[in-house]
Amino acid sequence: MREVVPSSALARKIVENVAKVIVGKTPVIETALAALIGRGHVLVEDVPGVGKTMLAKSLATSIGCSFKRIQFTPDLLPSDVSGISVYDQRNGEFHFRPGPIMSQVVLADEINRATPKTQSALLEAMEELQVTVDGVTHLLHHPFIVLATQNPIEYEGTFPLPEAQLDRFMLRVSLGYPDFSEEMSIIEQQETEHPIDSLGPVATPEDIVGMQEAAKSVYVDRLVRQYVVGLVESTRRHQDISLGASPRASLGLFRAARGLALVQDRDYVIPDDIKALAPAVIAHRIILSPSARMRGMRNADVVGELLDDVAVPGAVR
Repeated sequence: MREVVPSSALARKIVENVAKVIVGKTPVIETALAALIGRGHVLVEDVPGVGKTMLAKSLATSIGCSFKRIQFTPDLLPSDVSGISVYDQRNGEFHFRPGPIMSQVVLADEINRATPKTQSALLEAMEELQVTVDGVTHLLHHPFIVLATQNPIEYEGTFPLPEAQLDRFMLRVSLGYPDFSEEMSIIEQQETEHPIDSLGPVATPEDIVGMQEAAKSVYVDRLVRQYVVGLVESTRRHQDISLGASPRASLGLFRAARGLALVQDRDYVIPDDIKALAPAVIAHRIILSPSARMRGMRNADVVGELLDDVAVPGAVR
C-alpha cells in the first residue's frame, strides 16, 4: 500500500471541527472540503434554516481564513462585489477599494436574487482567481473559495443562474433536514450560546495551500480516469439530456475525487469516490429534455441512471 498523504490527518481535524457546528452532516462537510482542496467552488441549494451560512462561516473559522458574506439582492451592483476605484483629491490619484470578493472564503448568500449582471461579477474571480476593475487586475489571496447559497423553493423575484455560471461551481450539494436525534442535539448545543461563537481554527491558510499541493500527488489510475471521462461523456448522448456536461465537469470530478481521497486518509482514488461525487459534480451541469421534464425526471435521477449504466473500466460485472 502506498504511503498515506500526511495532510489527511489535518483534513480530518477540519471536518471534526466544522461538525461541532454542522451536526450530523459529515459527508457534506467532507465534500465541501474536497472542493476546497481541489481548488473548486460550492453551490449549496437547500431550504432556509438548515445551516448553509453556518457551513461557510465554520469552514472559514476552522482554516483561519478571512471571511466575507455578500447578501445578494436585486439592487446589488457588480462594484459592490468586486470593489471600486476611488479618486483621492489630496494626491490626485485613484485608489482601489477592495470589495468582499477579495476575501479567502466568500459566502454569496441567495446568489439567485441578484441580477445576471451582478452574478457575472463572480465569474472572473471564480475561474481566474483575480478581479479586474477599471482595467487594473488584482490577484486574490490563496486559498480562495466561493460558497453560494440559493433557495430551491421560492422563485419569486429571483434570477436563475445561467449555465455558464453553474458550470463554474465544482459541486452542488444539499444539507437536508437533520433527523430527530440530530435536531435534539442542535437544540441542546444552542441552549446558552451558538457553537460558532467558541469555534477556533485548527489549520492555517498555508496549511490549506499545502493540502492543495499534496492533492496533486494523489494517485489516479488510468482506469479510474477512463471512468471519469466515460461518465461525463455519457451525458452527451443520453436520450433524456438535451445538453450534456462539459470537459470542466471531468476536471471537476477528477480534482474533487483527489480531494475526497485525501480527506478519507488515502493517497489514491477509488471508483467509489467517483460514484459518491458524480451527482454533486454532474447534475447541475446538464439540461434535461422537455419530455424528461414532463415525466417528472430530475437531474439527479438521470445521473443515477448513468452510474448504473456506465461500468468501471476493467471491473468484473
